Amino acid sequence: MNLSELKKPVGQVKKQRRVGQGMGSGRGKYAGRGAKGQKSISGYSRMRGFEGGQMPLHRRMPKRGFTNPFREEYSIINLGELNELEGDAFDSAVLKKMGVVKKAGKGLKVLGTGDITRKITVTVVAISKTAEEKIKAQGGTVNLIPVRPAGPATEAEIAARAPKAGAPKAAAKKPAAKKSK
Repeated sequence: MNLSELKKPVGQVKKQRRVGQGMGSGRGKYAGRGAKGQKSISGYSRMRGFEGGQMPLHRRMPKRGFTNPFREEYSIINLGELNELEGDAFDSAVLKKMGVVKKAGKGLKVLGTGDITRKITVTVVAISKTAEEKIKAQGGTVNLIPVRPAGPATEAEIAARAPKAGAPKAAAKKPAAKKSK
């Protein structure tokens, strides 16, 4: 027997019922939807969680907790994992290339779990005190990448920005004098 010769048994496949095809279709004038009302209209779809006008469950339940919209996600690696990797200089790009870190997030953070037995150099956004002490005890170095804190830019930062290419310089406009009567 060949797979291409397999066929579904007789009666398993039924012709799909085409609703709304008039009186001779077997569904009648209104295609099983009834005469009038919200549900009889084309394009009707009930909202998820709709309970017939009653206050839905998701609105009756009390709300608890808080999700911080300013939470900063770091990609984390432990010292024990760094000790097992080849090489002596690590940063987020190198670890991503090795496949150890999946997402960069806000940056790389090294934690002090595990021990280090050799001299390494790490370039990170954040590091725990124990990890920093263990790396320096082995003669390694820690380079911290400065990260600007959240909030509006200072006047010095705005002045240091390069002007956009092709944008004309805006002339200082004087406010129009008000007419008095």
